[in-house]
Amino acid sequence: MKQLLYIVIIISCFCACQKVIDINLNTADKKYVVEGYVTDAVNGVRVSISQTMNIDDENSFEGISGATVKIIADGATEYVLTESSASKGVYTTTGFKGMIGHTYSMYVQVGTDTFRAESTMPHEVYFDSLALQDRVVFGKTRRVPAVYYTDPEGKGNSYHFIEWRNKLKEGTIFVRNDDNTDGRNLSIQLVSFSSDSDDDSKQIKTGDTISIEMQCIDAAVYKYWYSLDAGATGEGGSATPANPVTNIKGGALGYFSAHSVQTRTIIAD
Repeated sequence: MKQLLYIVIIISCFCACQKVIDINLNTADKKYVVEGYVTDAVNGVRVSISQTMNIDDENSFEGISGATVKIIADGATEYVLTESSASKGVYTTTGFKGMIGHTYSMYVQVGTDTFRAESTMPHEVYFDSLALQDRVVFGKTRRVPAVYYTDPEGKGNSYHFIEWRNKLKEGTIFVRNDDNTDGRNLSIQLVSFSSDSDDDSKQIKTGDTISIEMQCIDAAVYKYWYSLDAGATGEGGSATPANPVTNIKGGALGYFSAHSVQTRTIIAD
């Protein structure tokens, strides 16, 4: 079947910013994109629903209204999400706070299509501190954020980091697991697309406010972010990017994640 290039609009986990990822789908049919999460923060639940877009379409997020969206906690308590009046296709609820060690299921119905996913919120690994370190890029010294944490003994821990610079989200995907770092004290540099640029205007400057959010994620969500990053950057030895590995059943793209959140902030001096 002839392959068509589509653009999947990836909604940021914690803001209205949007990341555009080129995905080469193996079908001409549009697919739903469902991106949902439950966190241990108050009101930390959100599900966004959109569709893949043809590369010739206008490059903007077009949310899907009229869906039925539910979160089920530990197979028992059910929470019905309602569509935001400010953001079409974004479904939320108030007063909800996820808990570490609990399992959450997402149920989405759009017309005759039904999508389901499940995620258990992993144990929280403490985010020790955040610093700025020097890194030489293209012969120039750049400042990059470095996160400090101690991975607990026993493999199976996965992490997703989000960088904010002066309240603007950096689009680079930062994801790690402990396959090669189990039980170690770690200092990890988060080298973004901006950091690797030779454009001085994109670099961290004195007075900039840098915030890093650390998410402790499960293995399935790690695979999603890892495959999304590999597809976006052309890694993996394939000239044709593949769709990200999803944990959603029913034929949708996207992911559902139950994770803890911790944020550290530093001002560049």
